[in-house]
Amino acid sequence: MKKLLVIGIGAGDPDYITMQAVKALNKVDVFFLMDKGESKNKLIDLRREICERYITDRDYRFVEAHSPERQRGEVDYKTSVDDLNLARQQTFERLISEELADGQCGGFLVWGDPALYDSTLRILQAIQSCGACVFEFEVIPGITSVQALAAQHKVPLNQIGRCVEITTGRRLAAGQVGDGDSLVVMLDAQDAYRQVEDRDTEIYWGAYLGTPDEILISGKLKDVADEIQRVRQAARLANGWIMDTYLLRKP
Repeated sequence: MKKLLVIGIGAGDPDYITMQAVKALNKVDVFFLMDKGESKNKLIDLRREICERYITDRDYRFVEAHSPERQRGEVDYKTSVDDLNLARQQTFERLISEELADGQCGGFLVWGDPALYDSTLRILQAIQSCGACVFEFEVIPGITSVQALAAQHKVPLNQIGRCVEITTGRRLAAGQVGDGDSLVVMLDAQDAYRQVEDRDTEIYWGAYLGTPDEILISGKLKDVADEIQRVRQAARLANGWIMDTYLLRKP
């Protein structure tokens, strides 16, 4: 039986690796790395660095594959995501079938935690359901960008006795959020925080959390929204990509 380990590697700092993840890394024979283009080579390099740092006295190898991209523009969002996951499913099936021998252990190194805004688990479950190849898998949790954001800004995510909502920039821009006091926003490609009506709302923003490129800005929206937008655009231009998260808190 083939076995897969889906390992959460945290939000960018190799020190975010848990002891459970270290033990898992030392069981893997083949690591599958999804190449997302030259601009995101740092993400591949970090995964290699983590393996070099924490794996001891074990032979292993890396297998890289091109990561399909989601179609953008004038297309239905959900349809484009479904198409993307189907393309990734086909890639995963090929890797598991061709690169992993029976009795070996394969590893997917997931940024943050596999349970939060990542499709690896859904894809593996879909492969199992269609019976394309037989394997079992385990999930090792990791430190998310949400936790790293709160730690770097030295703030709790929730107010006393209140709830926290985690959503996307797309939903915030569409007004599809609750009325809670604390809102964590991920995957915001459109600076949706600028559409928040109450400009006294506090924002705790962070990009490239846990990496040497980390950027942190906090304050009331009326004071820092323009700065965040300017810094965000400059960082995207300089790096070719950006990965940011923020917490909005009502006054």
